[in-house]
Amino acid sequence: MNSQLIIKIIKKITKVIQLKADELTELDRLIGDGDHGINLKRGFEALLPTLDNYADKPHKDLFNHIAMTLMSKVGGSSGPLLGSVFLKLAQSSNFAQGLLDGALAVQMRGKANIGDKTMVDILVPFATTYYEQLAQGISKNQALETALTIAHNHLEQSKNLIAKKGRASYLGERSIGVTDPGSQSVYYMLEIVVKELSQNG
Repeated sequence: MNSQLIIKIIKKITKVIQLKADELTELDRLIGDGDHGINLKRGFEALLPTLDNYADKPHKDLFNHIAMTLMSKVGGSSGPLLGSVFLKLAQSSNFAQGLLDGALAVQMRGKANIGDKTMVDILVPFATTYYEQLAQGISKNQALETALTIAHNHLEQSKNLIAKKGRASYLGERSIGVTDPGSQSVYYMLEIVVKELSQNG
């Protein structure tokens, strides 16, 4: 994946986060600190002035820059967790491997398992499915489509789970029926990634 495509993806993700910031913050108000959308918007908007400076630089430099910016600008747990994904992407020349390593890093850093009602519920199944599909010789576009379908299924299923991590875990059964904001925001990001990689990757 070249840096120009990464920049295009990040800019489109930023637009989606800007559009969905209020929705994500409202979800977080119901089961969290009430600032997820605001924090994400601040973090991704902080990237915009500098992204084009990396257009002709190695993807490693760009991914590291994204990671450091998100880790410093996005409040709460989301900044360090998302930053972990981009740090792993920077360390790998293979996107599928880097994404899988990043997803597992999020799982380890957050001490969360699938079913705990966190972004791990979306990120790990997507990354694992994409990696395994490619390893089986499935085409990239089909692998992306299948991975996104799996992620969407997990997003829908996670609504009915009891949150076991973070502030949402304090609500116990009252967290049932509410989508985890981190899961929702990661799904929005993955939708952009799948669309752009399918067309340009």
